Amino acid sequence: MSKRSNVVALTAAAALLLSACGDASTESGAGSTAGAGEPLVVYTNSNSEGRGEWLQEKAAAAGFEIEIVGAGGADATNKLIAEKNNPVADVVYGLNNVYYEQLKSEDALEPYTPAWSSDVDGSLADPAEEKAYWPLVQQAIVLAYNADAVPAADAPEDWTDLWTEDEYKDRYERVSGMGAATTQLVMAGILSRYKDENGDLGVSDEGWQQIEQYFQNGVPAVTDLDLFARFADGEVDFGQMPSSSIPGREEAYDVTSGVVTPEVGVPYAVEQVALVKGSDNQDEAKEFIDWFGSGDVQGEWAEEFNSLPVNETALDSAKPETIAFDEQFTHQDIDWTFVQENLGSWIEKIELEYMP
Repeated sequence: MSKRSNVVALTAAAALLLSACGDASTESGAGSTAGAGEPLVVYTNSNSEGRGEWLQEKAAAAGFEIEIVGAGGADATNKLIAEKNNPVADVVYGLNNVYYEQLKSEDALEPYTPAWSSDVDGSLADPAEEKAYWPLVQQAIVLAYNADAVPAADAPEDWTDLWTEDEYKDRYERVSGMGAATTQLVMAGILSRYKDENGDLGVSDEGWQQIEQYFQNGVPAVTDLDLFARFADGEVDFGQMPSSSIPGREEAYDVTSGVVTPEVGVPYAVEQVALVKGSDNQDEAKEFIDWFGSGDVQGEWAEEFNSLPVNETALDSAKPETIAFDEQFTHQDIDWTFVQENLGSWIEKIELEYMP
């Protein structure tokens, strides 16, 4: 079966995989392609809010025909691992370090050093000497709230206030699935505070009580109903959100929002890009990575989608308000090795024991 045929079959499955961080969809490009006459297949969890359409248009103008398959971070990772002996994708972007480490451990990535590697902070990339993934943008994963309904003085100070303070119970949206990268980072940010080598999966009883209360006292998320739409309708007042998504949501739903800045800090997602091992079109995939991560393209991406680029030459194109917004947050000190070792087991435990 050709790669194109595989993608057609994959699209039906991908359409079922919706998440807060990625729209499950396949989008066909219209540009010309070098190589084998088939489009580059790009997996991502960062194609929502017009990102996929924008990237295809810009890529086509640069001479790349790309086909985007969108899914949540965990789902995209699992698909790449399942397909590693017969790869469908050529490139994967948007996932965070935790997912890329899983892909590395499964030998699903091909190390590659992009032309723009000297323009980014190498400490944000693959920690291995032969790097298999490189950073594109970074963003805070925050607890947002409806500032039209909640004065800043009455907002919680931390996530844990939502389920321990009566005034916030039943006023926050809690997740209904664990497949999204944003959700998993929120859970990692909470559980890593309660690290206990003698605890269940490295977490103390108090830590697991926090997760239990999170699910018991929140309002379930509704598929295809945006958090900010629920803000506008008064259904909930608090919920998780990647920082770059907030300006667009405020405009779309005519809502003014605020963000909580916990003393412990907030988790950060560093979105990366990588070459898929064994793809049929590696030369063009490398050219695409060189183009996509370049200062010019990342600068345009930052301006269009309110993102904070890692490429230093793209920072001048980032909106001043985006940079100022980010400066209010402290990076939470998270032991990512600990998270990587336990995340899969944490998710399984949460799904089996705590998620209604």
